[in-house]
Amino acid sequence: MSNPASFRDQSNWGDGYELAIEVGSTGDVELQTLLSALWPAAGVRGCFGRRDREPDEQDEVSCTVASLTEHGHLLGQVRLPTGQLAICGCRAVRGGDESSDWLDFYIPTGALDKAGIVYWDGRPFFRSAVIDDWLVGIATETFKQAPFSLGLVGWMVSGGADASTLAGELPKKRDMGYLLSRGGVLHYGAANT
Repeated sequence: MSNPASFRDQSNWGDGYELAIEVGSTGDVELQTLLSALWPAAGVRGCFGRRDREPDEQDEVSCTVASLTEHGHLLGQVRLPTGQLAICGCRAVRGGDESSDWLDFYIPTGALDKAGIVYWDGRPFFRSAVIDDWLVGIATETFKQAPFSLGLVGWMVSGGADASTLAGELPKKRDMGYLLSRGGVLHYGAANT
């Protein structure tokens, strides 16, 4: 039987079903604060830089922006809401001078397939209420330690909106889940299209 927690099995990898958090700046301090809150909120096991070796075949790396920059991703294993252990990752999307940075926590679609999580029913988008709710729970826990203005939930959603354009209002039509902070409270609008 295939194992959704295997790093070395390249069929586990692929596009990511993600929680993307708009950092709100381009500073390493803010990105590190979010990363330090997100990793334990998700209950990630380990922190690694290579996906061509299993966790027991490599040394752990520090869960830092420096490691994220060096390796491009930080990788680990996480317990899905179904109880199965699966690979996961985190990457930073740096905005440069024009926009803010994003921190993306994701489960690769290959691992979701092997874990039996249905996220596509033939429509032109991927969606899983089980994974959405789980990622919203992770975002809520992260927010308690490291408040943020906007989070997005869904398939490859990083940069799909920005907090300044939303101006505190959830869109009425949503192709992805939105986590928007208003008055220090995180509000969730599920995808509804």
